[in-house]
Amino acid sequence: MDFDFSDDQNTLRESARRFLTDRCPRDAVRRILEGVAPFDRELWRGVADMGWTGITIPEEHGGLGLGHLDLCVIAEEMGRVLAPVPFASTVYLFAEALMLAGSAAQRAKFLPRIAAGDLIGCLGLAEGAQAPSPRNIEARVEGGALTGTKTAVTDGDIADAAIVVARSGAERGPRGLGLYLVDLTGPGVTRTTIKTIDPTRSHAQISFDGAPAELLGAAGDGWALVEKLFDRAAVLFAFEQVGGAQVCLEMAKDYALSRYAFGRQIGSFQAIKHKLADMYVAVELARSNAYYGAWALSTDAAELPVAAAGARIAATDAQWLASKENIQVHGGMGYTWETDCHLHYRRAKHLGLALGSNRRWKDALISRLEAANAAA
Repeated sequence: MDFDFSDDQNTLRESARRFLTDRCPRDAVRRILEGVAPFDRELWRGVADMGWTGITIPEEHGGLGLGHLDLCVIAEEMGRVLAPVPFASTVYLFAEALMLAGSAAQRAKFLPRIAAGDLIGCLGLAEGAQAPSPRNIEARVEGGALTGTKTAVTDGDIADAAIVVARSGAERGPRGLGLYLVDLTGPGVTRTTIKTIDPTRSHAQISFDGAPAELLGAAGDGWALVEKLFDRAAVLFAFEQVGGAQVCLEMAKDYALSRYAFGRQIGSFQAIKHKLADMYVAVELARSNAYYGAWALSTDAAELPVAAAGARIAATDAQWLASKENIQVHGGMGYTWETDCHLHYRRAKHLGLALGSNRRWKDALISRLEAANAAA
């Protein structure tokens, strides 16, 4: 079993790093953080022109027709620069859902626009502070009209279309739910931008009042599709998180080697060495789990549910630890607005909750391992 990337994928990584280093320096991230623009439109156009929005979309729909390993490479580089674009919402979630469950007509309608960078997509799942579950989804579709409210929808204020989880029958369990395609520029949709800890990724509350909705996949398969979609997205998010965590480690190391106190590099003090060592171990553990997840995703292996949960948990822990300890290594200036440490801290908090908390994923990992052991 070979977990390494191919020469072509390493070349893709080098090309992506050069492009993003040039087009997305920290100043560009700060412009979105401190300004009124919801995302970097110029960078988004550049990403689309590079073909990355259509990297896994089949060539017949205008994409590059490459595999998920190639997308993992791009995801890690996106995470390194904290790219302020709706890439994850559109590519990891909206496009993946279409390729997972969309009809031929739905794919033909939406995938070419995604590949061209002409459509931004998002996923509407949560309806409040509580963790989404099959029993607390209240949004409802009757006669093809959607009513309900989704909140803290990442990129919901800038998206052209959404995939919304809603119920269509009286049953409150998983079989009562479905996925629905909704045109966010159409009638019956009201959007309100909301503030979160990471202003470099915009969020919205979206209210639907009889908005036209089109079923994606089969009726009653909604929650099963959400779990499949989250397993696939978890691997891609994990690579973004590994990329962000790695940069935090590099920032902390560079500062520890350049900052002197009491006539010595602060990196020579045992307390700083321990922090750097802990960050390194966490990042490498997360990278190993992400590689396992990438293999399972790219081969559609039966191990994907377990591998995805492992990748998600390790990557969330690593980015959270690295972003927090990077601030500590930078000392008193670490938490100030002027340093870039808080940019990574904010993104770590956002990505750590984007697919549900680590508690949800740990529960999932345990139940999946128990099921696998029982079946063995």
